Amino acid sequence: MNTPIRSLGITIEYIQHSGFKVETDQSLLVFDYYQGSLQLPDNKKIYVFSSHSHPDHFNPAILEWQKDYPNIHYIFSSDIEGDSHIPPKGENITFLSPYEKTPIDDLKIKAYGSTDIGISFLLELVDQGGAQVFHAGDLNWWHWWGEPQADIQRAEAMFKEEIAKIKGESIDIAFFPVDPRLEQYYSLGAEYFIQEVKPQILFPMHFWDDFTTTKNFAEKMAGTPTRIFEINHSNQKFTL
Repeated sequence: MNTPIRSLGITIEYIQHSGFKVETDQSLLVFDYYQGSLQLPDNKKIYVFSSHSHPDHFNPAILEWQKDYPNIHYIFSSDIEGDSHIPPKGENITFLSPYEKTPIDDLKIKAYGSTDIGISFLLELVDQGGAQVFHAGDLNWWHWWGEPQADIQRAEAMFKEEIAKIKGESIDIAFFPVDPRLEQYYSLGAEYFIQEVKPQILFPMHFWDDFTTTKNFAEKMAGTPTRIFEINHSNQKFTL
């Protein structure tokens, strides 16, 4: 049974795929935007995160936002650094490799690894009482049906090794893949993440607009302490 969660003073908006907007009174965080409707505020600090260079996680169009929003800061995985759209001298762009840390304003940011390219993000929101937010990027237990057994075992070992590094973090909000392309294994990684890391709240992502996936997952995990939010449409908002 889900345990009660503390009020965080945070609004979450699902954009599309792995894209989310996290908004507080002082700031706005955008994760892995690649398409969809998105409104940005004029009166808040804006932080834009991209976990890796895959086109469903990084759209170079986000760099155009700084023309209208000069108070924007980009935090990118180091594999994006060589992208031709990145300006040569971007003082408002920070690149991170796995296990690097950086403070930016009232954010404490740590990069963890991935089981694909790029990184995952752990943030401490100092202005929100130290609330911790985790975005997995493409970190997942990629159990592909029909692959050679050696590859399946290697993928499992890589994933569990990375989760062991994250275990012990006190995560309030997590965004984690539940990918229907994995068929019956769609939630294998998210279930293990919940079992080992025990986030207070988890938002499913990377489900390719198959919204029934989030419903099925929420029902499947109803007996766990972690609260799973079912997502039904793009630009759906949640107040925490």
